Amino acid sequence: MKAIWKGSISFGLVNIPVSLMAAEEPNELSFSLMDANDHAKIKYQRINANTGEEVAWADIVKYYEFPDGSYVIVTDEDFEKADPKAAKAVEIEAFINADDLSPMFLEKPYYLVPNKGGEKAYVLLRDAMLKTGQIAIGRLSIRTKQSLCAIIPCDEGLALILLRFASELRGMEDLKLPKNVKTSEKELELAVELINQLAVAWEPGKYKDKYSEALMARLRAKKEAAGKALADEETIEEPQPSKVIDLMALLQQSVESKQKSDQAQAQ
Repeated sequence: MKAIWKGSISFGLVNIPVSLMAAEEPNELSFSLMDANDHAKIKYQRINANTGEEVAWADIVKYYEFPDGSYVIVTDEDFEKADPKAAKAVEIEAFINADDLSPMFLEKPYYLVPNKGGEKAYVLLRDAMLKTGQIAIGRLSIRTKQSLCAIIPCDEGLALILLRFASELRGMEDLKLPKNVKTSEKELELAVELINQLAVAWEPGKYKDKYSEALMARLRAKKEAAGKALADEETIEEPQPSKVIDLMALLQQSVESKQKSDQAQAQ
């Protein structure tokens, strides 16, 4: 696996050489575009606005335009030398309780792998965080962007999660959230009972992307049909919101249904 970034974790006066590895493995279906009239594939070209001719990737550069219309060419060296330290190291700025980090801030996961000579310090940082229940907060610059990040113990290693800055999250002030709505003790009791019945140990491997599988099955069926209409399938009606007057009955029914299901599976 190729490293996305190589640098170090700066932990006080300790520097731990590490490589950043992708933790995601996207499995989304990939679609292409074509002309609806003759089914010709659509091509994208990089065209010079002055000559109208196509430009090779090797001849394309980035630039930044100022408000007065002037511009400068931006090179890889500019990104690297704007803040050399930030480009080469994740400097830990603070440690926080793991439970204090809201999932709302989580953006993208990576793995951190120690490079030669950094193994002991890497393990020490991991073990110290496990013992204290703390996770590290720092900053990481990859290519053209600096991100806030969290370093967390993960199995036998360390994971780095890119975080959103607080300014990137919208507040909830403008949302039309329910106010002055009260629930009864019995309603709450039934809702808690239903949650407890559905509570299980988290096993992420059990959850699959069923939609992509269903879509792929439909596409294969469409291929086999060779232009013929597919057989109509059951249509699902739009779910209707539960009426307040029926809420207690629906909760009770849900609890009883789950109990019967559990009993049937136990037999």
